[in-house]
Amino acid sequence: MKSHSRKTGKRAASSAASNTVLKDASRHLMNTYKRSDMIFTHGRGCYVFDQSGKKYLDFLGGIAVNALGYSYPDLVKTIRREAGRAVHVSNLFHNPFQGPLAAKLAKWSGMDRAFFTNSGSEAVEGALKLARIAAKQKPGGAKKTRFLALEHSFHGRTFGALSITHPLKYREPFEPLVPGVDFVRLNDVADLEAKFTGEVCAVIIEPIQGEGGIYPVSNEFWKRARELATGHGAALIADEIQCGLGRTGKEFAYQRLTGLPDIVIVAKPLAGGLPLGAFLAREEFAASFSPGLHGSTFGGGPLTCATGLTFLETVERKKLLENVRARGAELKAGLKKMAAKFDFIREVRGEGLMIGVDLDVEGAPYVAEALKQGLLINCTHDHILRFLPPFILTAQQAKEGLSKIESVLARTERPAKSAAVPSATAEALALAAAR
Repeated sequence: MKSHSRKTGKRAASSAASNTVLKDASRHLMNTYKRSDMIFTHGRGCYVFDQSGKKYLDFLGGIAVNALGYSYPDLVKTIRREAGRAVHVSNLFHNPFQGPLAAKLAKWSGMDRAFFTNSGSEAVEGALKLARIAAKQKPGGAKKTRFLALEHSFHGRTFGALSITHPLKYREPFEPLVPGVDFVRLNDVADLEAKFTGEVCAVIIEPIQGEGGIYPVSNEFWKRARELATGHGAALIADEIQCGLGRTGKEFAYQRLTGLPDIVIVAKPLAGGLPLGAFLAREEFAASFSPGLHGSTFGGGPLTCATGLTFLETVERKKLLENVRARGAELKAGLKKMAAKFDFIREVRGEGLMIGVDLDVEGAPYVAEALKQGLLINCTHDHILRFLPPFILTAQQAKEGLSKIESVLARTERPAKSAAVPSATAEALALAAAR
């Protein structure tokens, strides 16, 4: 009887605490997210737990951040150790981890130098600045100020990053933005060639578009972008914030394509959940920066860089790229079987543990039903279910996730047809017909 009373008391206290959290959030946080009332309190491996103790299989990974899941022992050990030494050291001095992390990233990427930031958006801003000044320092470079980006691209929320982000819903409320940006149709080589003039200082490409719907860039398109950038003395920038650092089963998604970029942007999983981004560059471009031209107060601190090193070393030591490829193949095979069963699935695409299921109906109801069934996913572009599970996903957890997804697809009342963007296959056929 006393035990029952204690449990009832704990539930009441927990409920009261949750109500306070939600009340404070409603009153004092800016209204920028469509949040559920769920409060996640802790996680372990590929699972996260809410305020009532319910367990959820995380197929979203903090939106591609939690590549080692939650509470990964090696990350926890590093964070605890460095928090007791020095969380922050000014960039006027060296710390023990920034140089080694830059060297490790150079080895992974084929680049030469790195600059560390706090976020992906900041890394995008730095990459744009580097491309602009590199072009400006070349003979006749004063006119090379324009940027090319792709339709359906997403590069961030700051003014520069927003200016090269394609969907109008992100850009229009804040216009006028940074001028001199043109958008190229995805995988349309002719459109790329027409817009790549001598005034272009850089073309920025997500080798696999994330927010845009898990659309891969074709080798033909990437190769031509590489040729045009070289020919015009411009930079080819790979935005690997979502698709990089092992997400596709390779260190970087551009490594499946022909030709290296000049500048590479990374963030999301780099420090296992701590805020850390970077842009990497070949020496030819990196040399355009000199002291005073760029900086960051917090970027590259000892705590975050030590954690970043632990993340990359763990991926190598545990051979997690092999696991990403294996689990990704299992998920894609299972999802393609579902596509044959559910006629509202138009396409399954992606690489490794970056997978999109393109629906011809609205995706939000499926996300809501998944949450009820203890599975975290999300919907991008209004009609594409996106899966970004941790690299440590096991075969059993992949099966569990597929079972839940099939249940979600079967049990959700089918929404209205989506009038959104056509599938990649349909889009390619339309472009071919237009030519």
